[in-house]
Amino acid sequence: MPRPYTIQTYKATILEIQMQLFYAPGISLPEYTLSEEESAHCMKVLRLGAGDELFLTDGRGNLYRAAVTVPDAKRCRVRITDTFPEYGRRSYGLTVAVAPTKNTDRYEWFLEKATETGIDRIIPIECRHSERRTLRRDRGERVVTSAVKQSLKAYHPQLDELTPLAGVIGMPFDGTKLIAHCRPAPERKFIGEAVRKGGNTLVLIGPEGDFTEEEIAAAQEAGFIPVSLGESRLRTETAALAAVTVVAFINGME
Repeated sequence: MPRPYTIQTYKATILEIQMQLFYAPGISLPEYTLSEEESAHCMKVLRLGAGDELFLTDGRGNLYRAAVTVPDAKRCRVRITDTFPEYGRRSYGLTVAVAPTKNTDRYEWFLEKATETGIDRIIPIECRHSERRTLRRDRGERVVTSAVKQSLKAYHPQLDELTPLAGVIGMPFDGTKLIAHCRPAPERKFIGEAVRKGGNTLVLIGPEGDFTEEEIAAAQEAGFIPVSLGESRLRTETAALAAVTVVAFINGME
């Protein structure tokens, strides 16, 4: 039976997991076969054997304690012995829509660090000044999944396909909508003053050339609040991570 989630359960369990967390998005109970990649890591890297304990997550907030039953390097079989629902659930929601950088490594660095810090959804956007107009989502998914496991999270952020900015501006969103830009605007406020603790936040981060005046105007007409990330001029991936960090700080770095 699932164990009721409490903060004490969370703190105690995170100490047990250490680095043995596996991603199992299609998990079935009470037994499950790890993917070939996860099986190889389990057997060849960690050298686990029959009866050894490990933890799995489905990426939807469920953490599972399991024991190895069939130690196979290609099809490792485990039995679920305990379930921790809503493991590490945050009290706030965060979506960042960011223009991917020309250098893919810098964009993927943001995916990794944002996942480690805490984020629900990442939407790569195509803007007027975008440096990159094609993107391999599968590469980004691998980066996000690796960061989920490394940071011991049970929630896997949603990573969207490359989306036109207009599509994000027009999509329904129940929460605070912000657009961070560098153009002079008397109504701009520091992002920390606009974020509502415990609420849902959507932040738009533009490309190196910033959003155009037309894009900013369209966002504001759709209810986006113009914000600043401080006095320094930041690279796109730095600005996006700064936004993630500020929202996390406002919410107590959960």
